[in-house]
Amino acid sequence: MVRLKDIALRAGVSVMTVSKALRDAPDVAEATRARIQALAREMGYVPDAVAQGLRTRATRLFGVIIPAVTHPVYARILLALEERTHELGYDLICAHTLNLLEREEYAIRRMLSRRVEGLFLCPVPRLQGEARIYQELAASQTPVVLLGQPPPHCEQFPSAAGDDVTGAYLATRHLLELGHRRIAFLAGPIAAPWAQERLEGYRRALREEGIEPEDRLLFPGGTTIEDGVHAAQHLLTEAPDATAVFASNDLTAIGCGHYLLEHGVRIPQDISLVGYGNTLAAEYFRVPLTTLRQPKRRLGNAAMNLMSRLLRRQSAESIRLPVTLAVRASTAPPRTGPLRPSS
Repeated sequence: MVRLKDIALRAGVSVMTVSKALRDAPDVAEATRARIQALAREMGYVPDAVAQGLRTRATRLFGVIIPAVTHPVYARILLALEERTHELGYDLICAHTLNLLEREEYAIRRMLSRRVEGLFLCPVPRLQGEARIYQELAASQTPVVLLGQPPPHCEQFPSAAGDDVTGAYLATRHLLELGHRRIAFLAGPIAAPWAQERLEGYRRALREEGIEPEDRLLFPGGTTIEDGVHAAQHLLTEAPDATAVFASNDLTAIGCGHYLLEHGVRIPQDISLVGYGNTLAAEYFRVPLTTLRQPKRRLGNAAMNLMSRLLRRQSAESIRLPVTLAVRASTAPPRTGPLRPSS
């Protein structure tokens, strides 16, 4: 690695002069500054960000903690954050929790040890009303912006999220307007605020139509394609009279749809299917999926706007972004007669 001392020897000046020239200090002659900067480029000098951070106590680092970068929703949010981070002259370091509490605690402490100047965080769902690690995070005074609805144990931090109650309401209203009355719901993790809000929107739409939600039409859907497959297995045996399925996210909808199609259930002729998230896979599923457009890139940009306010020591109020319905081929009026899947 090329050091300031190496440049100083080539230039015939002191190390202090080289340091000042590379920082564009005003007390270095213009010709000397230009000669040193050209020599630094020629020698391949790269500033030591760690050393600079120790001197200035500014790391120019943001941290982001998400369930997994492979998840299509978080991948788009991360892309938006990285683009804005680059524009601001920061670097971004990422950690994954895989929705495990111990990994979340380790990731938060790791970010604090790296002295990130701001942290974007998608909390792991938990049933407890408080969490010590979040108390430590608040005590550190590190600016924090939550990605998604805040659970009770970290409501003190501002958040950027979609309007999940309205989104689920719109999806359910769409199915009701097509004529469906027996609409199954594949719920997300019970402790996740977004899953609770989507269930609330589903129930609200049914009750407005004078339909009391039935527990037998509620199935644990989880967050993965495999979870959707398992939910579809239970659906066929426990609620064969359902004419539509609303899944709380696209991945479970795709898993459910795949299983149904493999077992001779036609979509949408036999059963309509709606997802949530508008991931790329939803549009190119075997039957293009009706889903809610979740503002992923706008959510990332909104989160960065909140962070910018926090860094300027300004107040930052949580933001809810609207969602819209994308109607595709997976929804149609209900079938007449019983469902007869093939064996």
